[in-house]
Amino acid sequence: MSWRHWNSVLHRDIGFLCIGLTLVYAISGVAVNHISQWNPSYSVERIETNIGPVSGNPMDAETIRTVLDRLDETGKLESSYRPDPHSLQLFVEGRSILVDLGSGHVVHDRAVPRPGLREMNFLHLNHPKKSWTWVADIYAVALGFLAVSGMLMMRGKTLRRGVVLTGIGVIIPLLFLAAYL
Repeated sequence: MSWRHWNSVLHRDIGFLCIGLTLVYAISGVAVNHISQWNPSYSVERIETNIGPVSGNPMDAETIRTVLDRLDETGKLESSYRPDPHSLQLFVEGRSILVDLGSGHVVHDRAVPRPGLREMNFLHLNHPKKSWTWVADIYAVALGFLAVSGMLMMRGKTLRRGVVLTGIGVIIPLLFLAAYL
């Protein structure tokens, strides 16, 4: 069998192996590209309520316990502070609770993971490090192989067009960098 046959077989099989990773990176890539417009890993669930005015020293443990009791909050208090003289900010097990002490108005914010997308972003941004770095490096090499082996499959006019389009693909980021820098 010729090298063209083996090139085609390897291109096909490695291509199939890369499809799943390509979809994960593509979906996550679009999501993290817009991180300034939204949080691609979490949505914020906001609930507003009123517990009535709260008196006493806002940083006193008894006052904080009163607020938590009125909210029927049983989670563990992680920290608290006063963002301004009229408010108390509480952090309870991954939630943020802002209390206006004078009016008793309460705003609960809770980060809710976006199922699937959070995990894709976790891998795309290489948060696991170590072993995932090897997977990502092998994937990058496989994509490089697919690019080169795909070009080697072409002949004649198709090859010439492929070389021109590949050149444009190289020039686009260079033009962007030249304009950006």
